[in-house]
Amino acid sequence: HGAPRAASIQTRTQSILFALDRECFNHIVKDAAMKKRERYLNLLRRVEILQNVDSYELEKIADALKPIHFEIDDYVVRQGDVGDVFYFIESGEAVATKKFEDGNEKEVYKYKSGDYFGELALLTDQFRQANVIASTDLELAQLDRNSFKRMLGPLEDLSLIHI
Repeated sequence: HGAPRAASIQTRTQSILFALDRECFNHIVKDAAMKKRERYLNLLRRVEILQNVDSYELEKIADALKPIHFEIDDYVVRQGDVGDVFYFIESGEAVATKKFEDGNEKEVYKYKSGDYFGELALLTDQFRQANVIASTDLELAQLDRNSFKRMLGPLEDLSLIHI
């Protein structure tokens, strides 16, 4: 970026220094970003509600996704919480449980790789309707509320997302 160094480093012991030139560093960063985009595009192409979204829009969504990991028995979302994230399952499995008015809690759905959840709370501004609990180690891609509304909000108008 052409700016002077912000800091100096001095070693206190004998050291071996490895260096990357700008071109090599930029190539590594761009390559990692391209691999991430392709991985997320493959995930998004399996999502039924996104089948009619064009490639350019899918790329924008893929670039906005962020990875998150949960371990077995971790709660991803809790029934009654504010819904502010849309999740896509990259790998692993989860179960949705719902607590009913009579106090009983029942498993209502099993999620697997390629499934998604959380879109309804974002579209309707309702609280989470169920718990989602990791039943295996779970790798998710998440899309926050602002990105969701900016990129997927128009889909509601096009009746591509059914509430």
